[in-house]
Amino acid sequence: MDAKRAFLSICIVLSLFCISYSEDVKLNVKVVTSIARTDDNFICATLDWWPSDKCDYGQCPWEQAGILNLDLNNTILANAIKAFSPLRIRLGGSLQDQVVYQFGRTTKCPQFQKEEDGLFGFSLGCLPQDRWDQIHNFFNKTGVKLTFGLNALIGKKKSQEDPILWKGDWNTLNAASLMAYTASKGYKIDSYELGNELSAEGVSARIESVQYAKDITKLRQLVNFFYPNATTRPKVLGPAGFYGKEWFDSFLQHTAPGVVDGVTHHIYNLGAGVDSTLINKVQDPFFLSQVAQTFKDVSTAVKDFTPWAQPWVGESGGAFNSGGKDVSHTFVNGFWYLDQLGMTSTFNHGVYCRQALIGGNYALLNTTSFIPNPDYYGALLWHRLMGSNVLSVSHEGSPYLRAYAHCAKQGGGVSVILINMSNSTSFNVSINADMNLYTDQVSDSVADETGKKREEYHLTPKDGNVQSDVVLLNGNPLKLTQSLEIPEMKPALVDASSPIRVASDSIVFVRLTNFGAPACA
Repeated sequence: MDAKRAFLSICIVLSLFCISYSEDVKLNVKVVTSIARTDDNFICATLDWWPSDKCDYGQCPWEQAGILNLDLNNTILANAIKAFSPLRIRLGGSLQDQVVYQFGRTTKCPQFQKEEDGLFGFSLGCLPQDRWDQIHNFFNKTGVKLTFGLNALIGKKKSQEDPILWKGDWNTLNAASLMAYTASKGYKIDSYELGNELSAEGVSARIESVQYAKDITKLRQLVNFFYPNATTRPKVLGPAGFYGKEWFDSFLQHTAPGVVDGVTHHIYNLGAGVDSTLINKVQDPFFLSQVAQTFKDVSTAVKDFTPWAQPWVGESGGAFNSGGKDVSHTFVNGFWYLDQLGMTSTFNHGVYCRQALIGGNYALLNTTSFIPNPDYYGALLWHRLMGSNVLSVSHEGSPYLRAYAHCAKQGGGVSVILINMSNSTSFNVSINADMNLYTDQVSDSVADETGKKREEYHLTPKDGNVQSDVVLLNGNPLKLTQSLEIPEMKPALVDASSPIRVASDSIVFVRLTNFGAPACA
């Protein structure tokens, strides 16, 4: 009996040891040169066209979050956007290629209706002129850099040989009417994008690569005509679809210099929102790394064929069909989201658009209450702390510790994000400023940080529950103020010479203000 008790005691001690296991890690940051560059407004969120009766897996999570019925007078929505100052927003999505615009000769303005034979199960819909005015008034007040997705199927007809292939030239008349009105009103457009998920094999419809290159050339001509001032002219983006090497290479090769400014592609690497293993995928670094090849391939194609442009992730919600109802709006989703922000930035992507700002299960804001979900705060910290110059980082510790470093956005120095996907191991991270010019060598050149402070922002889930909708910053819940403002996010000031403690199931942003980095000078 005594032997049994002794054995049980040993097991308990060992289990406690495992639960609280800590690992020392040296993070090497190469600070002489940068490896990639993002846009200054890398963070982007989408607004979609879905009506309230868009349903998946027996649930209808869009409610009144589509752009045609979204409450633009909502105070929380306005404050959430203002906090970014500015926030890049892409207005588009699956129904984009079924939208007509109530401008010029287009006077009838039908609403989306369920239609069995329609794309994505819906009929044609319409953007009313007065709604366009309301959208721009709202965006002007809140500070938005707008990407607007145009209907690329107008003028085309379905092929008789292929049920989802659309043939024919793009009819530009309706888009031209919208642009003429928009330019005449002085409404600000950062970029126009042509079509949605029509590339490669398509989703519900597709266009051949050479035809798409011809169509987007027409878009460039329209933009140049309606916006003659090159310094304020909107960018042209495309193809806004899933990557396929043969299709993308052909499209880019048939696109003349100066036509496309951003090569946009979509990512939903977590699979369907109904997948019961979704919560495991977002915490699995081996699974999350599988998509890196796609980012590299797109970046390589752009460099080879359209070096004047930059790749963008034009839409990414993680899990498709509105996301996972118990995962995509919770703290644990941040492991996938922030890791993918870091990953894409290392592959020279200029912008990353998260599906969605509001709507579905994967939104940054709660679809009903508009209260920010945990990923909203992660996105906001990234926007404020991570600059456009990307630095190379490496460590020899656990793969469950992900790390990315950029030149700090403001105030000089370096900003680092540390993502701990382990639920049992914490990490004590020391950062080495590697001054070696040779990329295959490492030099130990830890800066003297004695007596200096660094800024730390520790994000953890409420009550340790990774499926919580509440996130803590340095131990305090992030919640709206009484006036419904986004709360101030103050860092913890820590002795810069001490290791950074990254708790299990946590995300840490660190700003090293005194970190000597020639690449950031």
